[in-house]
This record gives sequence, structure tokens and C-alpha cells, in this order.
Amino acid sequence: MYFTDRGIEELADRRGAEEVSLEWLAGRLREFVDLNPEFETPVERLATWLARLDEEDD
Repeated sequence: MYFTDRGIEELADRRGAEEVSLEWLAGRLREFVDLNPEFETPVERLATWLARLDEEDD
């Protein structure tokens, strides 16, 4: 198990039944980076990965 799995599991347990918009998620990611600028690159990579999930593989 990766260390991040615990955070992901907590997110699913605490908020898994909620529905949120991608606009809301983008806002929370921006807020997180504003508070934690050292995580700008990983958050940008995650956001880009999520945005491109439906693209066909080259």
C-alpha cells in the first residue's frame, strides 16, 4: 500500500457519497496550491491527467 492510499481511503470514507462538480474540485486544487505552493507540480500533473483521461492513446 502506498502512503497516499490512506488519504484516498479517508476521502472515500468521509466524502464518498457526495457529488461535486469539476469546477468545485478545480477551485479546491487552486486553494490547496495557494496554501502549499511546493505541491504545484504534482497538483498540475494530477489535473492534467484527469483532464486527458478520455483522450485516445497515441
